[in-house]
Amino acid sequence: MTFENGCTISVQFGYRNYCDNYDNHPDGYDFSNGKTMVESSDAEIAIILPNGEFYDFGNDLVKGYCSADEVADYIKLAKEI
Repeated sequence: MTFENGCTISVQFGYRNYCDNYDNHPDGYDFSNGKTMVESSDAEIAIILPNGEFYDFGNDLVKGYCSADEVADYIKLAKEI
C-alpha cells in the first residue's frame, strides 16, 4: 500500500514470508498442522521510502513475525514518515 507521502508498506503472511506460514506448502496448506494460509497470527513487513530505499529496522530491511498491533504501528509510521 502506498501512502500520499510516497512511502509504501508491504505486509505479507504467505509461504516463505517470515511469519507463521513460513513453512506452509505453496498450495496453501500446512501439512504439519492443518492450517490454511489465509490465517496468520503474524506477518512480515517492509517499508519502502519515497526515494526507493528500504526503511532500516535496525538489524534488517524486512521485519518478520510482527503481531497485528506491530503491523498497525508500522502502517502509522509509514503514513507519517
